[in-house]
Amino acid sequence: MKRTKLLLAVATSLILFTGCQEEGKKDNSSSVPEKKSGYQLTPVNIQHVKLTDEFWLPIIKRVQEKTIAYAIEKCEEEGRFDNFLIAGGKMEGPVKGVMPFDDSDVYKVIEGASNSLISAPNKPLEKLLDSLIGIVKTGQESDGYLTTWRTINPAKPPAEWVEVKEGKRWESLFMSHELYNAGHMYEAAVVHFKATSKRNFLDIALKNADLIVATFGDAEGKIPAVPGHQIIETGLIKLYEVTGKEAYLDLAKYFLDNRGNPENHELFGAYSQDHIPVVDQDEVVGHAVRAVYMYAAMTDIAALKNDTAYHKAIDKLWNNMVEKKMYLTGGIGAKHEGEAFGENYELPNLTAYNETCASIGDVYWNHRMFNLTGDVKYFDVIERTLYNGLISGLSLSGTEFFYPNALESDGKYKFNQGATTRKSWFDCSCCPTNVVRFLPAMPGLIYSKTEDEVYVNLYASSEAKVNLAKNNLIITQKTNYPWNGDVQINVFAEAKEKFNIKMRIPGWAKNEVLPGGLYDYVNDMTGNVEVYLDGKKEVVNSLDGYITLSGEKIEGKTIALKFPMNVRVVETSLQVAENRGKVALEYGPIVYAIEEIDNKSNFDAITIPSNDDFKVQMEQNLLGGVNTIFNGNLKAIPYYAWSNRGTGKMKVWIAKENQ
Repeated sequence: MKRTKLLLAVATSLILFTGCQEEGKKDNSSSVPEKKSGYQLTPVNIQHVKLTDEFWLPIIKRVQEKTIAYAIEKCEEEGRFDNFLIAGGKMEGPVKGVMPFDDSDVYKVIEGASNSLISAPNKPLEKLLDSLIGIVKTGQESDGYLTTWRTINPAKPPAEWVEVKEGKRWESLFMSHELYNAGHMYEAAVVHFKATSKRNFLDIALKNADLIVATFGDAEGKIPAVPGHQIIETGLIKLYEVTGKEAYLDLAKYFLDNRGNPENHELFGAYSQDHIPVVDQDEVVGHAVRAVYMYAAMTDIAALKNDTAYHKAIDKLWNNMVEKKMYLTGGIGAKHEGEAFGENYELPNLTAYNETCASIGDVYWNHRMFNLTGDVKYFDVIERTLYNGLISGLSLSGTEFFYPNALESDGKYKFNQGATTRKSWFDCSCCPTNVVRFLPAMPGLIYSKTEDEVYVNLYASSEAKVNLAKNNLIITQKTNYPWNGDVQINVFAEAKEKFNIKMRIPGWAKNEVLPGGLYDYVNDMTGNVEVYLDGKKEVVNSLDGYITLSGEKIEGKTIALKFPMNVRVVETSLQVAENRGKVALEYGPIVYAIEEIDNKSNFDAITIPSNDDFKVQMEQNLLGGVNTIFNGNLKAIPYYAWSNRGTGKMKVWIAKENQ
């Protein structure tokens, strides 16, 4: 396909895609079950959630109307699509691009656009995806193999750090990303199938998966090995959930079971979480994205196989991460070197890495942990990450990005892949395309259900259709969260059958920054969480972190939640040397930062006073409309919105007065 033709198709489909989730949605998904047994809770699919929220809807529309088209344009400019055509003999030339995982960018864009189709069917966009999938199919070899750089010239990888010995498939699995590419393909193909009921992409994925099932394992003639960069495991599990084919689930577990097994392969080491068996791991180490993708797969196995050893391991890993290695913004991965976790309590600010992909992967993992257990603490981490260290990766324009997400900038250190501010693209473009695949699916985090209970996990204006075992519900939310703490909820039930609604009390509203005590609030919270039914105050009973009300009690009534919001001052455990003598500011779920552009005359001298005489003001014309925090000493903005006004200094952690 010529560039002008492809870009015209992109422009046409995305211009017509302005309806987002505000338009009515048809039941355009396949009959794929939302989740196999093994998990306690089931997410309410985005197909059944109509988002009207003034915070999240503009972000998702930005992705749908700008970022998807922009990513497709960049993928074309940099030869991502050409590689499939060259591999399939439709074009001539060497491999384009410099990364062995460039194929995955195409898959992630297709996944994000497919998630958008689930929310709002769009025939031009669906047709465009058919064209892109046709290009992908061109690059697939007859036996199902699909990694374009290997097919084009197996002896010459695009990156010099991919080792080549004989120029064969599956060489250097540590860095070849052949199985990583496959994993992203499987995940995207399943979402596309759910969105359209079409098998064109799914069949490509299944042909590849069947090849990999036939290739890897301990049986005679198979290759004993594991992937270097994890994600094929969750991809295989998603194929299993669609097809019921046990071989996919078994291979995913095989790849996990044999990490850290020197009798299976030459170990890749802690960088790839391949230093000891996964069930013996109790500290999060190595490349942070690889890690959380692996932990997500381990959680799937814990659920689907009822594997207690896996469950114990992920509990220990989660506790270590949240209690000793997580940033205030929910970001993970302290070190630029290796894009990796640091040592316990190693949380630098200026040189923090906090890759956007790692935040996305961490949300995927925490969502699985919640579905497995129903424990509210996992959504406390999800909320903190979503509102801070994840959406910070996307600019307000929708076309500039952070790869790392630092917590401090001196305006000089080039922390963002050679830049001091946001960049329009990267040679390694995993983060922009991961944002594309993730954000359109965000409404699927808001609600969860069991047979007779519905959980409201996040607060965002929306309408959801929730089918319980013996009842069908329509739930509506109206709120200006996160800018204030008032939420109105109405529930309409079709039948008289009993059910409960469970509404999450955010961690910050329970006086807890993060589970585990790595951070604490210095000042007290003003007021208490309150619940009203048609204006009548109810007693708050929330032993499990949720306010639980019966369907009988709320029938025909309006639920009003009031979460007390005031500026909170946060301090870190003294174990974190970087933050001693410093504090940070929060308001509701939002972490704040000071930027030089708002504090030009005194930036380097700003301190936080011992009193908490702060004021909060909504500024509709600033950064898309945000609450700012100010006093006579400073003005602070939401961390996620920093670096949208050029290069300059920034801090999250600020010296305390008289230090």
